Amino acid sequence: MSAVTVAAPATLPRQDEVLTEDALGFLAELHRRFTPRRDELLARRALRREEIARTGRLDFLPETKDVRDAAWTVAPAPPALQDRRVEITGPTDRKMTVNALNSGAKIWLADFEDASSPTWANVIGGQLSLADAYRRRIDFTDERGKEYALRPDAELATVVMRPRGWHLDERHLTVGDRAVPGALVDFGLYFFHNARRLLDLGKGPYFYLPKLESHLEARLWNDVFTYAQEALGIPYGTVRATILIETITAAFEMEEILYELRDHASGLNAGRWDYLFSIVKNFRDGGEKFVLPDRNAVTMTAPFMRAYTELLVRTCHKRGAHAIGGMAAFIPSKDAAVNAVAFEKVRADKDREAGDGFDGSWVAHPGLVPVARASFDAVLGDRPHQKERLREDVEVTADDLLAIDSLDARPTAEGLRNAIQVGTRYLQAWLAGRGAVAVFNLMEDVATAEISRSQIWQWINAGVVLDTGDRVTHECVRQVAADQCLAMRDEVGEDEFISGGWQRAFDLLMRIALDEEYVDFLTLPAYELLD
Repeated sequence: MSAVTVAAPATLPRQDEVLTEDALGFLAELHRRFTPRRDELLARRALRREEIARTGRLDFLPETKDVRDAAWTVAPAPPALQDRRVEITGPTDRKMTVNALNSGAKIWLADFEDASSPTWANVIGGQLSLADAYRRRIDFTDERGKEYALRPDAELATVVMRPRGWHLDERHLTVGDRAVPGALVDFGLYFFHNARRLLDLGKGPYFYLPKLESHLEARLWNDVFTYAQEALGIPYGTVRATILIETITAAFEMEEILYELRDHASGLNAGRWDYLFSIVKNFRDGGEKFVLPDRNAVTMTAPFMRAYTELLVRTCHKRGAHAIGGMAAFIPSKDAAVNAVAFEKVRADKDREAGDGFDGSWVAHPGLVPVARASFDAVLGDRPHQKERLREDVEVTADDLLAIDSLDARPTAEGLRNAIQVGTRYLQAWLAGRGAVAVFNLMEDVATAEISRSQIWQWINAGVVLDTGDRVTHECVRQVAADQCLAMRDEVGEDEFISGGWQRAFDLLMRIALDEEYVDFLTLPAYELLD
């Protein structure tokens, strides 16, 4: 069997603890067994996208109707995943690891995906952070003298780790002339080093699975789990996975996805930005009917978003799985008035989710944990979840999920400016190695940049007319972008704009947003610019 070759830009401290001979052997076997199928499934994505372009439609699969009609449930949730009323998300640097585990949330989504920039230092450092946390050797004092120390085990959040999506490779680890998929690297190293330890702690290797586009991709993950457990002597069914329903195609296959992972599934999660990004990507040539307005105008109360979230709750509870709601991205500030307005919006959002039947929800900052918890406490009380609410009143059709034009909002000039500003600001940080970024009092991740650049591309290609009467063209975007670029340059200073990577980020955003061909994932060309 071919071995994994490490071609890292530099040897990091303690890197050898992660990339042991046995761990690399495990990765090599995962790569040999599963990368060819990964490649086939990525090719199927392209074929399905061609079909959507040809028909302008999506529908529930007729060939899996028997699965949807049959009586089955997922495996019971383990004790550590019974109560998920508040989950916090964030990258796996050492500071975030301590803060998230201590946050008071029930779950921490430890992110190697959209909230992490996949530099080699972050890939290896994140693995070390989690391994150290489980062995209680992560406490540290920062350069300002502030101490970070874990609370007692009983007070810590349960970790649910999110690996990269199937589309991303890890170019620093290769077998022959092929890079190992990032998903297998993140999963494989984490599982190899921590699965047994987590069992000893009374928990287990739990995962969030991002950006699935079909039940066949869920089947692949299930086979990965089955092999990994057998190879390392971990009891079958120990792994638990929560699947993010953050693509429009997956929304039509929720039951099938749970079915494929039924021995390892614990729930589904309702995203927002990635879901909207997926709508643009798949229906980008669908005309005015599929044009999204300003991203901030598309809330979870939009009719097509309500259809998606209510179908998710019904599907989960019908099959005995947890339904986890979306993100509250607000970051508390020093401005009490700003906080009051924002906290009220978060409270209303979480009240709605709890009232709709969700079993828990996400926040991006520890300061929002009490707000979200209060909303779910009011509905759940002492119960760990509300799976008994089957939501049989919900009936959702394909037309409901695709009714993008039901939203009473239109693209605006301010929305275009915001997309350029937010996209540039996020990419500047991502290219510098930071994946969770504060922008205009919100914690943003890759999905923010994806929807920003996708909307610019869509508005150009659909010939959208803004509220100012201006038609969005390449020249219009270039002019607006030049003004926004100058404003950001004035804000941060000429030297910082160049040396701090702002110009590089702006140029990348413009290149992708203005390209005639739509780039499937912004992170593919952006990854080539990372160390």
